[in-house]
Amino acid sequence: MTDRYLDDLEAQSIYILREAFSQIKPLGMLWSVGKDSNALLWLAQKAFYGKVPFPVIQLDTDMELQEVYDFRDRMVKEWSLDLKIEKCPPEEEMDSTLSPATRAVTRKTEGLKNLLRDGKYKGIILGIRRDEQSMRAKERVFSPRGLDGNWDFKNQPTEIWDQYKTECPDGCHIRIHPLLAWTEIDIWRYTKR
Repeated sequence: MTDRYLDDLEAQSIYILREAFSQIKPLGMLWSVGKDSNALLWLAQKAFYGKVPFPVIQLDTDMELQEVYDFRDRMVKEWSLDLKIEKCPPEEEMDSTLSPATRAVTRKTEGLKNLLRDGKYKGIILGIRRDEQSMRAKERVFSPRGLDGNWDFKNQPTEIWDQYKTECPDGCHIRIHPLLAWTEIDIWRYTKR
């Protein structure tokens, strides 16, 4: 693994972030405070010369360790981030027949739906990678979602030569995935570097 490889991934992600910012308004970025979203936050800061120009949004389950919240608050202060916190619905509101892990994921999904329901954001930047789940292998970098928030993976726009579809109908939104081409080991190597 060469530094040039990481440089290329970084440059591609910075291009995607700048393209999203120039084409989609209003724009926000999910920040879980995990390794991928922290790498993405670093890239956003780098893309815009030290100032992240859109809100960072935490879908908060109130279940993180205190150290995570302390780190988040320190980064918000040091980097002058515009942090928005979207509280996820309580576990009691989730389907009790689901496993505890699935209920936790569902809480974040419902939190995201609530965030998007109010229509404040036309674009949401996320730190997902293709290697995380088989379904994500079908994602596009700029991934439109329908009026109901659903993803029609069979009818996605093509993305060739770094040309992205950035328009969508009212009530819809676009999810932007700057880390889609990265792997988990890329994230760790980039973080170490």
